[in-house]
Amino acid sequence: MEATSTSPFKIILGSSSVARRKILAEMGYEFEIITADIDEKCIRKEKPEELVMALAEAKAEAILQKPPAHDYVKEDEPVLLITCDQVVVYEGAVREKPSSEEEARHFMKGYSGGHAATVSSVLVTNLKTGFRKVECDRVEIYFHEIPDEVIEKLIEEGLVLRVAGGLIIEHPLILPCVKEVVGTTDSVMGLPKALTEKLVKEAL
Repeated sequence: MEATSTSPFKIILGSSSVARRKILAEMGYEFEIITADIDEKCIRKEKPEELVMALAEAKAEAILQKPPAHDYVKEDEPVLLITCDQVVVYEGAVREKPSSEEEARHFMKGYSGGHAATVSSVLVTNLKTGFRKVECDRVEIYFHEIPDEVIEKLIEEGLVLRVAGGLIIEHPLILPCVKEVVGTTDSVMGLPKALTEKLVKEAL
């Protein structure tokens, strides 16, 4: 039986996000996915950094309770679980995924000609040793005016309804409206590469 993975450790990504999957694959990692089904609304914190870190912890806890996670612990090589969360901060208020098209529209109209920030957490847990560390990354995003027709097209497509704060910057329709990004696009998409790499190294 040939080894399927070239890396001396296994990775579980605790996220159903397509963007996070893509970023982790770009980083050269092979991984499996186990999603955490938690009620995110149950966890409330004042500061955005505290909220995303608490949610990443809650996701890790939920995944560790699942039978597939138990099987990994029996394996010889180290197994790392990566869980993440993200919120958008706009005028000091925390924004999660829009609850409706109306809310997504309201969010995007606010970004038009304005600015918002994404706060992303990454938590790496070593299932073998119990090592666990979480850190945050913040990106500031400045927008030109966002035309109403662009907002309507994005809502029709539906992606903005599935992301924190209804905020995307990598979409061809929104790219021309992005004035400046202070930070990295991968972080805005939900998985900061440099931070993930750093925590993976520390966890091994």
